[in-house]
Amino acid sequence: MDFITLLSTLLVIGLSFYSLAKWRVTKARLAGTSFHSLPNYYGLWAGLVASLPALLVLIVWTVVDIQLFQHWVRDFYPSEILLAGGSQEIVALAKIENLVEGVRFGEPEVWVVQASEAWLGWASISTLSKTVVVLLLALVAGGFAYRKVNPQFRARNAVERMISWGLISASTIAILTTIGIVLSVLFETIRFFQLVPPTEFIFGTEWNPQFEGAERAGSGGGDAKYGMLPMFAGTFLISAIALLVAVPVGLASAIYLAEYASSKVRSTVKPLLEILAGVPTVVYGFFAALTVAPAIKALGESVGLTVASESALAAGLVMGVMIIPFVSSLADDVINSVPQALRDAAYGLGSTKSETTRQVVLPAALPGIVAAVILAVSRAVGETMIVVMAAGLAANLSFNPLDAVTTVTSQIVTILVGDQEFESAKTLSAFALSTMLIILTLGLNFFALQIVKKYREQYD
Repeated sequence: MDFITLLSTLLVIGLSFYSLAKWRVTKARLAGTSFHSLPNYYGLWAGLVASLPALLVLIVWTVVDIQLFQHWVRDFYPSEILLAGGSQEIVALAKIENLVEGVRFGEPEVWVVQASEAWLGWASISTLSKTVVVLLLALVAGGFAYRKVNPQFRARNAVERMISWGLISASTIAILTTIGIVLSVLFETIRFFQLVPPTEFIFGTEWNPQFEGAERAGSGGGDAKYGMLPMFAGTFLISAIALLVAVPVGLASAIYLAEYASSKVRSTVKPLLEILAGVPTVVYGFFAALTVAPAIKALGESVGLTVASESALAAGLVMGVMIIPFVSSLADDVINSVPQALRDAAYGLGSTKSETTRQVVLPAALPGIVAAVILAVSRAVGETMIVVMAAGLAANLSFNPLDAVTTVTSQIVTILVGDQEFESAKTLSAFALSTMLIILTLGLNFFALQIVKKYREQYD
């Protein structure tokens, strides 16, 4: 059986044991037997025990055997490919995998045919063995769970423990994934700092990354410079403009929808406002590049200002419009969660609606509003398409919103597009920028948590 068929069979086996156990308990209860838990819990116990261990074995087996096959086919590689390593082995493996999947480009080499035939033989044996082991395990585990169904068995406790372990596993996977991302970026950053001094990178005011050796497409010529300040200056400038648009408009919209709008207006306006969150960022980029940027340039030149065709102001304004739904929706939910008793107490003291909103509701909702703003900051810092299309890729150290600038994320994308040489400082610089961006984001989150903690204690 293939993976999908085997997975479907496991689902059927689990549902079968669920139905059998539930039917057995229901029948016994009708006969007057008292059970510790409800019939659903006994059914869930049998179904989960029958399917989960077998599912885990299926997933692990599927992942491991592919890795083994990729290692074993190296025995078929010609010696010159093994000596070259790196990209040569990647290309060789791609040829074999294409032939295994039935994709043929021209007449493949003899060793590729032999390796693909061996791969298919291993896969056939593995599939048969996996099918037998997984199905046998599911049936044995299901039979064991079914036999444990009796009036004294605490099925609810057992199911809740299994769910608890599942939640713990999901949390652990999320934490380990985060750690893995940070470490993978950090290791490459250390390699970069072995080639470029950290002081030059952190305090440098010029950014002109180059590949070492012969000239290559996109190298640009000249000496390599790896100063991160121009990108972070551009990131802060565009993000600040976006927040100046998104925070006041989004917060004002949330206050109106939560405190002043009728239910009919709210049910109409809020979905329309949240439509902005569903518009692809590339559409915002086109809008910024084709409409907003030329309009700003024409307006600026009409009053005697020098405006770049791709400016930070155009990107920031459009990005701010894109972020409005994030601020508005979160702030609206937070304001609505403020207890009505606080409003009633303020009204009882003679406060007007505006005084109540300003002096009672907003301070009580401040932790959530801060969280909404931090989310908006993270969204602005991580945006790429709008910046690439509306602000350009020029790494200028400028705080003039009418100049062309770039951001950290735009440079990371630019560096890692196309052919990469992972021994080059140019490619590794993308990981160094990523590390600094992670540090910046962690700093913002820590600052937000301190504000939330302070004011949450006050209003608990």
